[in-house]
Amino acid sequence: MKNKKIKILYICFNLSSFVRRDLDILNKHFEVKFLKYNGIKSVILFLYSLLKEIRKTDVVFSRFASTHAFLAVLVSKIFRKRSIVVIGSFEVVNIPEINYGFAKSWITKAMLKFTLNYADKVLPVAEALKQDAIKNLGVRGDNFHVVHNGYEIKKWKPSGEKENIVITVCEDLTELVMKRKGIETFINAAKYVPDARFIVIGRRTDESKELEKKAPRNVMFIDFMPQEELLKYYQKAKVYCQLSRHEGHPNALSEAMLCECVPVGTKCGGIPEVIGDTGFYVPYGDAEATAEAIKKALNSDKGKEARKRIETLFPLERREATLFNIVHKLLGDEHEKLS
Repeated sequence: MKNKKIKILYICFNLSSFVRRDLDILNKHFEVKFLKYNGIKSVILFLYSLLKEIRKTDVVFSRFASTHAFLAVLVSKIFRKRSIVVIGSFEVVNIPEINYGFAKSWITKAMLKFTLNYADKVLPVAEALKQDAIKNLGVRGDNFHVVHNGYEIKKWKPSGEKENIVITVCEDLTELVMKRKGIETFINAAKYVPDARFIVIGRRTDESKELEKKAPRNVMFIDFMPQEELLKYYQKAKVYCQLSRHEGHPNALSEAMLCECVPVGTKCGGIPEVIGDTGFYVPYGDAEATAEAIKKALNSDKGKEARKRIETLFPLERREATLFNIVHKLLGDEHEKLS
């Protein structure tokens, strides 16, 4: 039953699938108001809306520790409201070679440090992100609580025979995303495995179209699609590749593993926390090593192990129970528990 007494202000700059999942979870149990942050150009309007809503709010819940979270935590402190910040990935790293990370200047670093030190709870989606925050930003970390993403086990499931297909997925195929996700490595690896079909799923851009022209014949680019269609590709593919330079808790990898895709990934960020010992690891940017790992994955029977790992460690129900309990504990309602 929804607890009408607890009001949550949920702040984010998009409504991606994992943001919607958290909104759905919180809406089941609390009264939730969504406030969208539209970027630095609209910061005055955002601050006005935040000040307007804060008095009616018990907990301010920010997804990603960007500018909106800094303002949310600051205003929460002034009005003596509780605050929660979820870390996704880019906030706590700075990788100049791929132009990735939020803490690129002393200003953003100072904002981040304040946000993560003064939020009542910081919820990184992977243990690696907690360690990144402590190492790169010098935060205390005593208010951190790792809460991995959760997945609908009954939705993401295997069906039918697997084919000699290797797949990788990202929402937008911009130059920055393709560098971080190792898309060029994926394409270059394909020429060493000519008997397999390689599929890249993502919204195509001018940059990706140029890369597509150079790709071997066994590589196919497909525009990003609804989850129902994406499920069918996971169910057909034998191997899923997560060749990223950095990730938090990669959603597409987890969903593919639930569909019994054998994972091939780098040991960067939270990727090893997802794969565990159910797949094969490769160095970032090494196409030949990636091709060798893909060949092993195509001939392995680790798909069932991969599904079992996600099913056991990352069910959606676990994230739901943890978020519910954290909110109640922050407000002093420790007798309220969701198991």
